[in-house]
Amino acid sequence: MARLVGAISIAAILASALVSGTVLAARPLPHTITLTGATSAEGIASGAGTTFYAGDLFQGDIFRGDIRTGAVTKFIDPPPGRNALGLRVDLEHGLLFVAGGFTGQGYVYDLRTGADVASFQFGTPPGSIVNDVIVAGGAAWFTDSVQPHLYRVPINDDGTVGTASTLVVSGPAGEVTPGFNLNGIAATPDGSTLIVAHSNNATIYTVNPTTGASAAIAGADLLNIDGILFEAGRVWAVQNFSNQITELRLSGDLSSATVQRVITNDDVDGAFVTPTTVARFGNALGAVNAKFITGFPPTATTYEVVVVER
Repeated sequence: MARLVGAISIAAILASALVSGTVLAARPLPHTITLTGATSAEGIASGAGTTFYAGDLFQGDIFRGDIRTGAVTKFIDPPPGRNALGLRVDLEHGLLFVAGGFTGQGYVYDLRTGADVASFQFGTPPGSIVNDVIVAGGAAWFTDSVQPHLYRVPINDDGTVGTASTLVVSGPAGEVTPGFNLNGIAATPDGSTLIVAHSNNATIYTVNPTTGASAAIAGADLLNIDGILFEAGRVWAVQNFSNQITELRLSGDLSSATVQRVITNDDVDGAFVTPTTVARFGNALGAVNAKFITGFPPTATTYEVVVVER
């Protein structure tokens, strides 16, 4: 937190921090939050204030917790057969969007009650892995890691969702080889440009949401890239098997990137164990340990959110 000049009361400092969205950590950073009851993990999203949502990859369960206090409970126990990979909260409409992974599906839940709002069968497994999701410009966009496809779900003003459509990605981001291709996704706030991570190509691209045309972001080559977060001209990219998060500053036209910082296991007391996705909480970042290093499906006994200083 920046040094304050002048006589300002503690109460005023706290009020200012809350308005700006700064997290006043109850515990020193870094710290870990165990997702009690999770049998796997992959996605994380920020909600209102210090609330986070995280998913059980292979069970589809959704956990809700407090990034500051570490309290966490199971929020959604979905029907059998669902997965939960990338997550995204739409606070304006009270919705939670979930990428359905190896089912080829996507889900929409009521953020207040956890009830089903909608589900979509985007692709046919095993030829479809719906990996991540972003909300921007009045729609949710889902990535497919084995097809050059982005799936768009429009969000209506009343909080209902419309019919899904498929955008075929062309150019370098549309390249498909064995393994994971399109993975993490972000967007400019107005949705006019999508930003996607491509795991096999180890880099980040921009995608035109109307035409599907893609272009490389120079300087954004990152081994083991997975989930990404874009805010205020910066990208935080999770590098799963590298056990680190790289912060990039993007040029105004999003054509190039410069590395600003790399958060490694040396910075978090070895807490990263193949992290996959990241979300921001004021002055903190939360990343999920998927623990793929234990195998796939993973065989760890516990799964965590690692909270680090932004």
